[in-house]
Amino acid sequence: MKLRNVFLFIALIIVFDQALKIWIKTCYPTGEVLRVFGFSWFRLHFIENPGMAWGWKFGNETGKMILTLFRLAAVIFGTWYLTKIVKQKHSRGFIICAALIYAGALGNLIDSMFYGLIFDKGLHYDASLHEYLTYSGVASFSSHGYAGFLHGSVVDMLYFPIIRSHFPSWFPFVGGDDFEFFSPIFNIADASISIGVITLLLFQKKFFKKRNEDQISVTETSADVSDKVQVS
Repeated sequence: MKLRNVFLFIALIIVFDQALKIWIKTCYPTGEVLRVFGFSWFRLHFIENPGMAWGWKFGNETGKMILTLFRLAAVIFGTWYLTKIVKQKHSRGFIICAALIYAGALGNLIDSMFYGLIFDKGLHYDASLHEYLTYSGVASFSSHGYAGFLHGSVVDMLYFPIIRSHFPSWFPFVGGDDFEFFSPIFNIADASISIGVITLLLFQKKFFKKRNEDQISVTETSADVSDKVQVS
């Protein structure tokens, strides 16, 4: 697999991820829910997330900066690692999984690094209240951002409440409580990471088996060429 094709694949994911984020952030207020094609189980529900994937938080602004710097370090390492595995001709499946994870990390890193600088409104941390504050209205591009570099919030919108019901009354601890599958709200970058990780876990034996077979084939071919040279 060519390195150019790998980074083109990553670029396509980033473009779709950022296009959807920018569109929903500049067209709708937070909390807006849209039913996609009229389906009740596929919705766009706009929220902003100051922390990790799937809406998890990581402490206050210090934690947020640490998380963003970690993402930056992971993307820098990922650039080197992707280049390495492509040059070493690892299996196509393994490279695609690594590219998916890389693209997802980069997509959310862009939000964290720049959204606080380029939008006038966004989820931000209030040091006096020691909590994150949301906003009203629709955000727009502005030279006066809502937060500094590395302090932007990640935009999430994909929501799949496929099943909405209640736990049976006889269930311990949660009997009678509401139940929803699938409740997390996420974005294309989160989905890219999840697909890459899950596929890698499911097919890792196949990916690395092919790699080992390729190495054995190369070794045997080199040995045959060496034998022929000696016979000559």
